[in-house]
This record gives sequence, C-alpha cells and structure tokens, in this order.
Amino acid sequence: MSDTPKFTVVDRRKFRGDEEAASTADSPESAPTPIAEKSAPSAPPRLTLVEPVQKEEPAEASVAVADEPEESLTDPELPPAPSTEETRFQKLAYDQAADRLDDLIRAQNPGAPPSEKIGFEHLVQQLYLSAMMQMGAGTPEGQRPRIDIVGARQTIDLLQVVLEKTSGNISPLEQRTLDTVLYELRMTFLELTRMISAQPIPPPPGGAKH
Repeated sequence: MSDTPKFTVVDRRKFRGDEEAASTADSPESAPTPIAEKSAPSAPPRLTLVEPVQKEEPAEASVAVADEPEESLTDPELPPAPSTEETRFQKLAYDQAADRLDDLIRAQNPGAPPSEKIGFEHLVQQLYLSAMMQMGAGTPEGQRPRIDIVGARQTIDLLQVVLEKTSGNISPLEQRTLDTVLYELRMTFLELTRMISAQPIPPPPGGAKH
C-alpha cells in the first residue's frame, strides 16, 4: 500500500467552458492515451418488458398488496441476520484481534506509527484512487497506460451509490469532498470516452467470413 501513488483532487469546474478545446488538444500529456484494443465496449441496454394491466384491480386488492412490504423484501437466499448479542460479541472479538495485530507490528517495527483510524474519507479516497488507476493514472513513466474504462465507470457508479445512501447523514465537509471527487472522476471519464470514440472501430476478432 505504501507504493500506491497519491492523487490530489482538483476542482475542474474552471475548465468546463474549455471542454471542447481539451477534447481536441494535441498534447499527449493532457490525458493518458488509451489502448483501443484494451477498451471493452459498453454493454447494450437491457430492455424490461412490462405486462399490460388487463383490468383494474378493486380497491381492496390494492390495500392488501400495500400491507405486504416486509414479506416481499425477504430474500430466501440470505442467511438470518445475527442477533444483537452475536453482533456485539463479534465486534468485541474483532477489536481484540486488531489490537493483537497492532502489537505484533509494533514489536517488529518499533518506529512504526500507530494504526490510523478508518473513517468515511478513507472509503471515498479508496474508490477515487481505484477509478483513477482504472483510467490510467499512476502509470510508470515510459509505459503506455492500460485503461479499464468499463471498470472505471462501475467504480464511479459505486461512488454515486455512496452519495445517495449517505444523503443527510454526513458532515458538510464530507459532502463537499464526495461531490468534488465525483465531479473530477466524471470529467476524466468524459475526456477518455471522447478519445476512445474518436478512434476507428477495430474489426471483430477473426475478421469477416464470406
């Protein structure tokens, strides 16, 4: 983990008016050069067929359906949730095991700093770094970046899920950090997709058969 390069989130809004110019810039340093053969095409949209309602249901049937939300949310494949006592005991055992691990690390490395407490900002930073690495950041000098644009999209979508699920439950600073990180990642994603779209589409594997 110590070899992972650190990145600084940059406010890209000031470049918003220059998006078109940035997409046609000739400088190779403006963005990592994607490898066309490594980028996978996005999966086609999946259609969901909705059966038409043949007749109106009576009011009593609608009330009956509305009274069954808990049963509909039950997944038979999930194991039963642990009890409060089981959760408390497991958390205590986990903390004790983590403390023993810290003791072992300090015994072998007397000068090592104490373990950092993990917080919400570490989750956001981890997803941010993952998305940037998938979009070619941190590539050693002299090597061509390997772009995983589909994986980057999924990581960005994960951050969007975090944003939606934590709405109203995080501090203003955490909210601003999450908003800034998402904006930066989406700007980089847009630049890469423009470059990928501008390249000629490679022929299918094996070539066309006549």
